[in-house]
Amino acid sequence: MSSCHIFDYSSIFANQLFYCNVLQKMEKTIDENVQGTTLAVERKETNKRNLYIESYGCAMNFADSEIVASILATEGFNTTQTLEDADLILVNTCSIRDKAEQTIRKRLTEYNKVKKSRPHLKVGVLGCMAERLKDKLLDEEKIVDMVVGPDAYKDLPNLIKEVDSGRDAVNVILSKDETYGDIAPVRLNTNGVTAFVSITRGCDNMCTFCVVPFTRGRERSRDPQSILEEVNELERKGFKEITLLGQNVDSYLWYGGGLKKNFENASEMQKATATNFSKLLETVALAYPKMRIRFSTSNPQDMTLDVIETMAKHKNICDHIHLPVQSGSNRILKEMNRLHTIEEYFELIDNIRQILPDCSISQDIITGFPTETEEDHTSTLKALEYVKYDFGYMYAYSERPGTLAGRKMDDDIPEKTKKRRLSEIIALQRQHCQYRTEKHVGKVQEVLIEGTSKKSENEWMGRNSQSTVVVFPKENYKVGDFVNVQINDCTSATLKGIAQGYSDNN
Repeated sequence: MSSCHIFDYSSIFANQLFYCNVLQKMEKTIDENVQGTTLAVERKETNKRNLYIESYGCAMNFADSEIVASILATEGFNTTQTLEDADLILVNTCSIRDKAEQTIRKRLTEYNKVKKSRPHLKVGVLGCMAERLKDKLLDEEKIVDMVVGPDAYKDLPNLIKEVDSGRDAVNVILSKDETYGDIAPVRLNTNGVTAFVSITRGCDNMCTFCVVPFTRGRERSRDPQSILEEVNELERKGFKEITLLGQNVDSYLWYGGGLKKNFENASEMQKATATNFSKLLETVALAYPKMRIRFSTSNPQDMTLDVIETMAKHKNICDHIHLPVQSGSNRILKEMNRLHTIEEYFELIDNIRQILPDCSISQDIITGFPTETEEDHTSTLKALEYVKYDFGYMYAYSERPGTLAGRKMDDDIPEKTKKRRLSEIIALQRQHCQYRTEKHVGKVQEVLIEGTSKKSENEWMGRNSQSTVVVFPKENYKVGDFVNVQINDCTSATLKGIAQGYSDNN
């Protein structure tokens, strides 16, 4: 790990993926620390079969695994973290990078070896890779028994009956209305303090580099009442912080159900009573004033001033916005089909700084996109200098099958050039990590304790409103407490301080 929470897992993703502060934020960016995590919940004595479910990819995938575990718990399955006890293995997959797919393929091959000693064992693939590679996985390579797309999890009981009968089973149909709003997700391997609450599924932003619209379908939003009910249940169980989650949360729009793109055909009454993201955010903040609220991920073209103003009105909405820029070059943004210019992006940044002076801002950047010139690269470096992000997720472009860029653009930037440009971006971001972290020193900040520090058993670890990690001596506090901490020192990644007592939020 470098000095500013920039993680380099080039050995795993072939120098393609770097990112900051992933332990604080699990959005659609992959967190290598949790890849392949197996999930387990409290056993029910009446359940006689064991489910071994392994998750890869983004926070949406991990949240989906909780939905799957909840559905199968009513079908006689307990979850297990012991492979040898499994009757059903499910792998929730990611298609965002080729190396990620290769890792999952290797795991599936290993599971097939286990089947030789456990003939009744069935193996299934869930999620984005399932939808994209269903024919290869089932028919050509014959390494799975079941393939289930991200909108078909409610069909799992029927699909399991099929494989139990000795037949392969597949359902990768993308839905126009499925949001799983009626499923209460189990909380798997949680710290009992923070939780994800999915509010949208799919994406309508056809960025040329992104496979998500093809693997998760068109965008639809979840009934706000079901969201409130889920948050209420989390509060009842003692959770203290939620992250409202979606591929693009700012485009949340509930008008009674259906795809967002069909809103123009809604009735006048539906339009008049519709709930957008700003309204949803305020509704949740008002209903649960003791619950700390985050959201992710935002898209510059959809983030409106009313969202920023709502954040400013409510203390329990955290001062952090993840706002992917992808490139500082208007020409490259157009090639990416990003529907904002860099000037519009800077205007949004300026408005955030004016309305929320203490708000932290993080980024996604892709370097080495097809046709990117040195001038384009310099524009990206200038964008970094303009914003001075608190942290970021930085990638070298890699072609993904099925995307518009994969079909119509040549991956024409040499790997050596990509790596050099990426290293320059990371070096500049590293400076800005230090710059932003130092600004917290000398302040008293509210911190939610999430657990023990990884470096010391004698210190607590939590995050402030800006999503920066804070460590401080344990004393008599406990996980889940809100504590005011005097910040006395910092690294480029972590704040260090002394507790001053409980905050008003306890």
